[in-house]
Amino acid sequence: MNKLSFASVSLDVLDEVAKDIVASLGERKIILFYGEMGSGKTTLIKEICRQLGVTDSMSSPTYALVNEYDCPKGKIYHFDLYRVKNLEECLDIGMEEYLYSGNYCLIEWPDMAASLYPEDVVKVRIEGNEDLRAIVAGN
Repeated sequence: MNKLSFASVSLDVLDEVAKDIVASLGERKIILFYGEMGSGKTTLIKEICRQLGVTDSMSSPTYALVNEYDCPKGKIYHFDLYRVKNLEECLDIGMEEYLYSGNYCLIEWPDMAASLYPEDVVKVRIEGNEDLRAIVAGN
């Protein structure tokens, strides 16, 4: 994947950003999302899920740790590891099985499980505030 970079991203164009990210994934299905609290990680993930064909209601899995959505290409697992305190918790929820299931895994706050990810993940970095953001997607 070549690096994608979007500057001055507002909610008005988030669907186009998500469409470009999805189009650039190829066979990759694990996407790690980095950004400060409130930077828009969950909002972007919801839009990526819409672009992948999810019609279910979507929400942040902050307390459940993982939400599952159906899409035409299989399952999407949306993780929020913000509250996870150690790698053991990730293993306890079966994160390895999710990661190697062949399904999409979209992971917010991914650092705690860094040792579990394969090499070919896509990293999305979001910087900015609620009005305008810069988004970079790549390896």
